[in-house]
Amino acid sequence: MKIAVLKETAAGERRVSATAETVKKFIALGADVAVEAGAGDAASFADLGYADAGAAIGSRAEILAGADIVLGVQGPDPDALPGLKPGAWIVAGLNPFGDRARVDRYAALGAEALAMEWMPRITRAQSMDILSSQSNLAGYKAVLDAAAEYDRAFPMMMTAAGTISAAKVFVMGVGVAGLQAIATARRLGAQVSATDVRAATKEQIQSLGAKPIFVENVAGIEGEGSGGYATEMSDEYKAAQAELVSSHIAKQDIVITTALIPGRPAPRLISDAQIASMKPGSVIVDLAVEAGGNVEGSVAGDVVTVHGVRIVGHRNVPSRLAADASALFARNLFNFLSAFWDKEAGRPVLDEEIGSAIRVTQGGKVVHERLLGA
Repeated sequence: MKIAVLKETAAGERRVSATAETVKKFIALGADVAVEAGAGDAASFADLGYADAGAAIGSRAEILAGADIVLGVQGPDPDALPGLKPGAWIVAGLNPFGDRARVDRYAALGAEALAMEWMPRITRAQSMDILSSQSNLAGYKAVLDAAAEYDRAFPMMMTAAGTISAAKVFVMGVGVAGLQAIATARRLGAQVSATDVRAATKEQIQSLGAKPIFVENVAGIEGEGSGGYATEMSDEYKAAQAELVSSHIAKQDIVITTALIPGRPAPRLISDAQIASMKPGSVIVDLAVEAGGNVEGSVAGDVVTVHGVRIVGHRNVPSRLAADASALFARNLFNFLSAFWDKEAGRPVLDEEIGSAIRVTQGGKVVHERLLGA
């Protein structure tokens, strides 16, 4: 069993899908590991570290020769997989809806492509969940990005020259990223409030010392979809939510939005009129900017100023913490493959529950029901 670790080629992607730690663990399972030269450079993982862990270092063509499993952070370009053997696994974040044409080309190559972001949110798969591990870091970095753009201090400071008031931070969307954003803003001394469409998050918000901002007595507050994701709300709920947020957002210094719905454009949470109601110098960080954005006027890959408010739209936020993001991502991949490692077969053998959830191509065809019905 040969495992190939690719160097990422997507613009701005600094992460890598394996570290010396996980290479050593794969080899302990009985696998051979080959790492493309320079794969970890951008994340501060040198080729020497991989070699010391037992990996072979080589060109892309060399590492792909005879590879049974190809690891990546983002799905590799099918045209850049020379000599990939039929039936080889491609294990990465594949963005199947956004890059459907690329999935079709994986099928044409005869590859078995496994979309790690479709890992089911069940207890035994928690350690394999790349969305959770990367979103956690994104929530943390969003607060740091906000602090960097905000021309004031976060904590209350009492000085001989007078008192500085604590920054008011509002987090919209309390999933993994939102919870970490709340915790990080609290550690920096801000006054934090948060909202979500899922009623179950109210206690989570309070447990972190933040104030929950929720619409009460309106149908649709449950908001809990399959796998713990939020669902679309009723029109009545959306109207009540917009009114509540409008009155609250005008008083905030920093707003962080994190709302995503898998396979659909990000829901619009903040309108231009709401931005205009905020104080000049306020900051909004839109973590959903690459999925269409939660904020009207946000621009992917840029920081723009609208009505005196800075709107931060950095792409690929986990990659801005490349070393830690890579370490967690690599462990997710190892935890996944090792959990299904069959010692007699000398390779991982997937079960039906997880295999069917993440397998998008097999035997020259697109096989996932979510894509076949799209």
